[in-house]
Amino acid sequence: MADFSTRVTFGVSLLVLAGSVSGVLGVDQYSPSPSYYAGATGTGAALKTQLTVAMAAGHTQRTYGDFRTSARYHDMDPNNASRILLGYSRASVSYNWDSGATWNREHIWPQSRQPGSASNGTRGNMGDPHSLLPMNPGVNSSRGNKPYGNVTTTGNFGSQGTFYFPGDEDKGDVARSLFYSATRYSSSGLTLVNGVPSGNQMGDLASLITWHFTDAPDTFERRRNHVIYHNDANNSFSTGNRNAYVDRPEYAWSVFMDQENDTTLWLGDLEPSDGASTIDININALTGHAISPMQFTLNKSGNDGTYYQVEASDGLSPSVTGRHNAFPMSPVNLSQSITLNVDIGVTLFAGAFSGDMTIDNLDVTTEGGAGNGANDVNDMVFVNVDVFNPTNGSFEGGADTNELSLDLGTVSLGSGDFSQSFEFFNIADGGVFGAPMDVELISSSGDTGVITTDFVATNSIESGESAGFEATISAADEGAFSASFTFLVYNDRGLFGSLAAADELILDVSGVVSKGGCPVDFAEPMGELDFFDVSAFLDLFGAQDAAADLTGDGEWDFFDVSAFLDVFGAGCP
Repeated sequence: MADFSTRVTFGVSLLVLAGSVSGVLGVDQYSPSPSYYAGATGTGAALKTQLTVAMAAGHTQRTYGDFRTSARYHDMDPNNASRILLGYSRASVSYNWDSGATWNREHIWPQSRQPGSASNGTRGNMGDPHSLLPMNPGVNSSRGNKPYGNVTTTGNFGSQGTFYFPGDEDKGDVARSLFYSATRYSSSGLTLVNGVPSGNQMGDLASLITWHFTDAPDTFERRRNHVIYHNDANNSFSTGNRNAYVDRPEYAWSVFMDQENDTTLWLGDLEPSDGASTIDININALTGHAISPMQFTLNKSGNDGTYYQVEASDGLSPSVTGRHNAFPMSPVNLSQSITLNVDIGVTLFAGAFSGDMTIDNLDVTTEGGAGNGANDVNDMVFVNVDVFNPTNGSFEGGADTNELSLDLGTVSLGSGDFSQSFEFFNIADGGVFGAPMDVELISSSGDTGVITTDFVATNSIESGESAGFEATISAADEGAFSASFTFLVYNDRGLFGSLAAADELILDVSGVVSKGGCPVDFAEPMGELDFFDVSAFLDLFGAQDAAADLTGDGEWDFFDVSAFLDVFGAGCP
């Protein structure tokens, strides 16, 4: 574990970015109910059977003819509700059915590779909207009944010799549609194979698996799956069933590959043996100030692909959310960045906040070894934020006093330095959640060669505490002197939002150095000690005037009276 100051070791850095990424929940409007896949708990063949049961339960099979009308709902152009997006090209056209002139119906699993033939009344896989796409007639014709393949192909759709490439935007969608058909209609003999298929087979499985991880379900595909299942706008054509490989893409590896997925995910630089990585982030911030986003490096080892889920507690917003995030298959280690934002609402009020982000390798296979696949322990980021009210600097502990005048009185020439103390108080609201205070001297003016302070820059004066210093006048030169010192009070520099000064405090200091003066000659006639000087001293002493502090210790007590009597008795020089 590490705190925020050692974050670089774990591949974490602060980014000075604006804005916030919203949305932290793995469940959204296109997600299945929690119970839909409750029975899908196995692996391999058992899982495939369980998914068949889940996708068949409550399934209302629609006809091939229904698709002519239902496409307007589930394939709707998100930017224009009167149009639909076609397969492969995602071209936007009118949804109106004109007997196939503008668009027709593409069987993702070609009907010539299925038992039977399609007519408008045909149900089963040939009429299932999960297995059909609206398609440009020319594109449909050019594809024919070619299987999909050429695993490394990228770019636009088109024929690749024996195989057909559906294009980068639809290659994962096509793979998941075929996974659906091979599961929901496995009893019809629909199977997926590597290489060139025959009979009721389709492929190439190796290409489909690769595309499944490189083209994760996007919003269009997830909405399509949900609207086919059920939507108020599609009540007349909803099927009541879903494509499990869109909702739970992590099932595909176990069903169609093996039970030894070798992926491990972790945060930071070093791969843990069990896959578990943990990072502790401790942040201090001022109320109302945004916290700079944090960026994490998520790593994947292993040759296989995997899906992972990112969830965060309230108050935290990661750039990657939900369960539709994938690492592709690769013989080398891969990494992806995740940015984590602390919502501005966290800093609206002083206090302590704790939240976390969880990264879960969703693969369900358990035979890949320690830390791999389902054995990969979750990766965690724990975020702790202390939010402080702004500091408030003052020369007094019980009042907000931003200017103080010190009169050092009159000292005799050559009698040495005379000092008087002053303090900086932090009177921030919030108690332990009042921001610590830093103080700096930014300017001084006047007779600063005669009047000085022993101030040094002071950091982290806690709320309710103070720091004391002295102002001093030198008795080396005769005259009346004054100086002004301006201090800036900052919130502690370890807080987000602490760059601007919180307060300006001004200290004005004055004093007199008198040649041959008599320190107890307080009244006229000057140069003569009498009853009037005693009366004046008593008045000054009662008022705690600096002139009556003859000992210079900041106290008005017996010692000052004694000093007065000693000098008065000896007489002025």
